[in-house]
Amino acid sequence: MVRIPILAGLLAFATLLMGAGPAAAQNRFYLVNGSGQVIQEAYVSPSRISEWGPDILGAGVLPVGNQVWVTPNFPDCVLDVRVRYANGTDDTRMQVNACNISRVVFGGGGVAPVAPGAAIGGGPGYGRATTGNPSFTIVNGTGTVIREIYSSLSSQRDWGPDRLGANTLQPGGSLFIPLPQGGGCTADIRVVYMNGAANERRGVETCSIQQLTWR
Repeated sequence: MVRIPILAGLLAFATLLMGAGPAAAQNRFYLVNGSGQVIQEAYVSPSRISEWGPDILGAGVLPVGNQVWVTPNFPDCVLDVRVRYANGTDDTRMQVNACNISRVVFGGGGVAPVAPGAAIGGGPGYGRATTGNPSFTIVNGTGTVIREIYSSLSSQRDWGPDRLGANTLQPGGSLFIPLPQGGGCTADIRVVYMNGAANERRGVETCSIQQLTWR
């Protein structure tokens, strides 16, 4: 006689946990228009699926220099982001780890900070473009020793030298990554662990951050 109430309770608890998943996720980020033209459509989906889903801007647009706070309705950290400009061209950022960054930037420059939850279209003070300094400090937030780190601006064709040289980066350790100014605000990063496994992130916006924790 007690089996039905217990089962119902378990189902209710599981439903509560499933419903709380997206709300508890840390994959929220600013979508920044650092390009020279209006973004008319934007799509965000988990990298594990092939469909983009609905336009997150709806009936709005994202003007040049503005940014919008994106709150995905799924808990995935690794996302694909696609935008369509006013001239009909598309641009994408694939396999972005949104749980480790605060902004996904389209275009070559950063923008002035905008308060969380700002409406599309903005207001006074919005749209102040700046080239910024893409240099940043990377922190090893994993539990594994990192033996190699490569980082270059997304506008560059190669990774460049191993930033660690003969050294390693222990868990909790940090390393300053200097990058040249004037070449954009997005960087590509590649990390190789002691066991030979590697992880990459491309199109990371670094002008608006001083520190990036690698997890």
